[in-house]
Order: sequence, then structure tokens, then C-alpha cells
Amino acid sequence: MTDESWAGWYRDRHGSEAVILTTDGRQLRVRVRGTDFEGESFDGLGPVAGPPPEAGLFDLADGVLGDCVLEWDLPLPVLVAGTVRQATLSCLLSLRRADPDLYLALHLDGAVYESNRAEGDFASALATIRRILPPDMHLQICAACALSGYLPAPARRISGGLGCFRDAKDAYRDAAEDTDLAALWERRTGLVQEIWSCREFDPRPTADSDPRQLGAFLPEPA
Repeated sequence: MTDESWAGWYRDRHGSEAVILTTDGRQLRVRVRGTDFEGESFDGLGPVAGPPPEAGLFDLADGVLGDCVLEWDLPLPVLVAGTVRQATLSCLLSLRRADPDLYLALHLDGAVYESNRAEGDFASALATIRRILPPDMHLQICAACALSGYLPAPARRISGGLGCFRDAKDAYRDAAEDTDLAALWERRTGLVQEIWSCREFDPRPTADSDPRQLGAFLPEPA
């Protein structure tokens, strides 16, 4: 996979600065005030191996970035009447210690499709946007792919943890029960970010299609 990079801003009580967020589809990376952070979720960005950050530069919560705001835009492929278009997804993430929240806004041709103002994670925020998209418009990302799903868990992080099953397509599509899908978990290709997209994207069927193909444990538009 080729890394993607997104320009954005980092803010906390110590100040703000422009940053570049980078991902390979699974790991996220960002450099702030000369320190490199990485993790599999936006609420799990910890300093990479090496000298610890200078005292007082960051408010780390359990070793990861906290009490800060990340804001960035990224190009997002969208299928519109069968044609791939490039939209822009604006992301505003507040990593508050007690209650992180996320806001997403999809921009295309002058229209804006927004999530709620304080979503708990990318899966929920993207599902909110998908509910309000026109019928012929579909996000071409992992969260909307028929080959992705989550393992049942009491709670999820803000992003990541989404299983990709592109190397077990037939078995995944045939799994009709949660127990079958859980048994397939070890056959996943890997874990991906919800906003990632690859060339093997397969649009998730709508709710009136074969329910076995809707994807395991993934929020679906009502």
C-alpha cells in the first residue's frame, strides 16, 4: 500500500502548529513539536521508540496524546451514479481525557453532508453521513466496503480495528451468523482505518439486499 498524507493542525493548551498526518491504512503517524507519534487509532497516538518528549510539551494521557485537538482535510473517493469522484472529508477530533468527540463533514460540488457534532468514533460518524447521502452516492472507503467488519467487543477505539477480508471474500460473504463471522476473524487480511480505500473495494449492499453481505457488526444506514 502507498502511504497517504493529510495536512492539518494540532492544538493544545501549549499552542498550535501545522502538522502532517500519515497512514498506510493501518498505522497512523504524526510529528508534533519535533516528536513523532504513531498508533493504530487516533486516540492511541504514542511517542515512537526513542528519547521521551521534553517535559511540559504535551499532556499525555496513559502515554498517548490527550487534551488536544486535531483538525485535517482528506480527499475521499465517492461513487456518484457509478462514477468515482473526489470529495473532501473535513475532520475535527477533540481528544479530551474523559469524553473524546469527533465531527466529520463531506464536501462535494458545493454540498456538505455532516455527522453529528460529537460522534464517538469514525464508524458512527461515517454511518451518520451515509444515512443522508443521495441514493446514487456511496463512500468508497473501508467502512462502506462489503468485505469489512468488526469483531464483537464491549467498546471500540475512535478509529481502526476494522477487519478487512479481501483475501477471504467467498468465506466472508457466505458467513450468515455472528458465530461464523467470529470464526473467520483469524482469516482477516489485516486491520484497517475506516477512512482507508483500496482497489479491491466492493460496495456494501443496501439493507434490502442479501443480509449476509451487509458486513459483520458494522453500523448500517437506517
